[in-house]
Amino acid sequence: MAHEIAAALLPVFFVLILGYAAGRYKIVDNRDVSSINRLVMTFAIPTSLFLAITSTTRADIVSHGGYIAVVVISLFVVYAAVLLLELKVFKHDKGVASVQALTVSFPNYASIGLPLSAAVIGNEGAIAVAIGIALGSVTVSPITLALLEDYSHGADAPGSALSHFGSALLKSVRKPIFWAPMLAFVLVLAGVRLPELLGTTLKPMAAVGAGAALFLTGLILSAQKIVFGTGVAIGVVVKNALMPLFAWGLCVLFGLDRLATAEAVLLIALPSGFFGLVFGAPYGVLPKVSGSTLMLSTVAGVISLSVVIGLLPV
Repeated sequence: MAHEIAAALLPVFFVLILGYAAGRYKIVDNRDVSSINRLVMTFAIPTSLFLAITSTTRADIVSHGGYIAVVVISLFVVYAAVLLLELKVFKHDKGVASVQALTVSFPNYASIGLPLSAAVIGNEGAIAVAIGIALGSVTVSPITLALLEDYSHGADAPGSALSHFGSALLKSVRKPIFWAPMLAFVLVLAGVRLPELLGTTLKPMAAVGAGAALFLTGLILSAQKIVFGTGVAIGVVVKNALMPLFAWGLCVLFGLDRLATAEAVLLIALPSGFFGLVFGAPYGVLPKVSGSTLMLSTVAGVISLSVVIGLLPV
């Protein structure tokens, strides 16, 4: 089992460390990562997800109904809990609170999810990753964007909270990382098979996806200054321990089979993702609590993911 865990985790964390070292030692600019971020989030990852999904069948997608329920409930419950904690207990403004809530609740599907699920689960893992990204893109992501819009305009901002959410949702679904996998889902459910030549054409860009996303995560981590505090500690414990346990409980409650349980628990157990900081940057909201949570959650992920993989029912 130790060899299987090492085989799954070492490639992931090796590329993360490369990105971290490149940023730390100024080989690559770790402050302005917008160009690399566009490469990863606009081209590489969407292409990877599109090809992975279109290589599956209608039955593969339909079978993920229970998984979808577990992910949606997990995202909403953890997001709401952290948001309320940040607002009511730590008295942060809605900008900081929303970025931290997204950082804790939205796993790092985009970079760690793809290579790790492929190593542990196999080809089916890519479908679960794509579904997770899509669900996050239409639930907790637009809520965060709406709260950031409210924060940026102040208390006298025109329009209702519902209109801000609608605007944020439109921004979210226009992103290739959402519509590319959604288009693939539609094609598969409609029984459309891609021409082999098209798949061959897209493969070089798809091959960039996982590695570039991991490198980008390492770069982002290298720019974060770690602060230790109650908020950071709670964020790491919730993300790396409590959220996977909650997801596992839901799997048992809903009677999910072994594969669906493995997908849900493994992918929910992924460390914090960088979407919170990416969304907050244009609004000037880059809270130290979120950067530190991202950093420490990723480091702690070496241990927490090892434990999860060792216990998975696969």
